[in-house]
Amino acid sequence: MAADRVGLGWRGELAAGILSNLAQIDVLEVIADDYYRAPRASIDALCSLARQVPVSLHGVGMGLASTIPAEPRRLQAMARLMKTVQAESWSEHLSFVRAGGVEIGHLAAPPRTPASAAGAIANIALASRIIGSAPLMENIATLIEPPASSMDEAQWLGQIIAGAQVPLLLDLHNLYANAVNFAVKPEELLLRLPLASVGAVHLSGGHWIDEPGGAGQRLLDDHLHDVPSEVFELLTLLARHAPQPLTVIVERDGNYPSFEHVLGQLELARSALRKGRST
Repeated sequence: MAADRVGLGWRGELAAGILSNLAQIDVLEVIADDYYRAPRASIDALCSLARQVPVSLHGVGMGLASTIPAEPRRLQAMARLMKTVQAESWSEHLSFVRAGGVEIGHLAAPPRTPASAAGAIANIALASRIIGSAPLMENIATLIEPPASSMDEAQWLGQIIAGAQVPLLLDLHNLYANAVNFAVKPEELLLRLPLASVGAVHLSGGHWIDEPGGAGQRLLDDHLHDVPSEVFELLTLLARHAPQPLTVIVERDGNYPSFEHVLGQLELARSALRKGRST
């Protein structure tokens, strides 16, 4: 059986630390959109990196979870990058990012309905044909329940993953944030997901924000903080119930600590996986 892997999201601010510690990093995840129009030198550098460590490409702008068909030019850009870099996999979000020609600049949760699930399945099929391989699809965090939904998050995700026959990129902090923000037990939400279809995992952190009018607080997924202990506990639970090998990526998008601290986050992930595998 292949082993679990733990890696890191590639960020320019972390480049020196990453390149000096490749032996402690099993895989790197690179934001694909940053390279669609990058100069040749940047592409060559990415290719060089991919020859040293496994690289996966992570898209943020396709908006596949929509009844609007995905834009072929975005899919073709990913196809070219996958071919050039020889990345081992690619992924995107179950979100929409545009409507009516308007870019909203945000990964938004669509209404969780059979129609939006069908739109996502159709877009994933289109993307798979153009790019030449199926994506891992990621659950997203949302501060509000998507209006007009007729399905809950677990039902909606399960219908898409089964219908599209693609692996799930399970963001555990997104799951945790959605659960605590909407009064659901995170462990129960996790166990309702198609865990046998999980191919990769994201770990990140966030912070609490006040609701308008002093109504309470909600957890904002911001990738600017350490992974909380509750999310590592969810990783242990996942490892206990998902026998397939998992690729775990720690995400950090700012407020960077020392690289020794970043490596410590990777070790906490490995420890959580070992704990789950041993019980």
